[in-house]
Amino acid sequence: MAIRRKCFISYHHADQEWVDTFIRTFDARHDLFIARQLGSMPEDVINSMDTDYVMGRIRADYIKDSTVTILIAGKCTWARRYADWEVQASLRSGSTVIPNGLLGLKLPTFTQWPDRFDRNLLHPGKIDCYGRWLTWENCTLDALSSAIEAAFQRRTTHDRYIVNPRERMGYNRACD
Repeated sequence: MAIRRKCFISYHHADQEWVDTFIRTFDARHDLFIARQLGSMPEDVINSMDTDYVMGRIRADYIKDSTVTILIAGKCTWARRYADWEVQASLRSGSTVIPNGLLGLKLPTFTQWPDRFDRNLLHPGKIDCYGRWLTWENCTLDALSSAIEAAFQRRTTHDRYIVNPRERMGYNRACD
């Protein structure tokens, strides 16, 4: 049996039903991973306009003890500043900090990746990349297990491909 990795789940709250189904199926029912997420408890609200403070709290309270970040992307996830901030905090590295592996899950309502996540995917002209993704339709127990483990391994084998600029989204963007 595979090792259960602690996975931080990043998502837009408009996709809560999809996220609940994902966690219920793969964490609660199959014990594939241990889910960590912002917004599961009322005290999760970080009431501050200081983005550095919010980023620090997200990293310290939710991402710090996880090893893989799973971005569940629906119609408007790309437009949400917290999705950008959570991916940025997940990719942070340093002398004592190893970045989280990065895995995306495209929901049937998916339109586009958040920019920071997209910068970490393979595009024409790039040799390799840091992030990977699955579609909801192809997200089986075996596929997800393999993808989580690959994302975990890429933390050290592919960290040179991380693209994580300092600037971050200040406000949510409009999404129709």
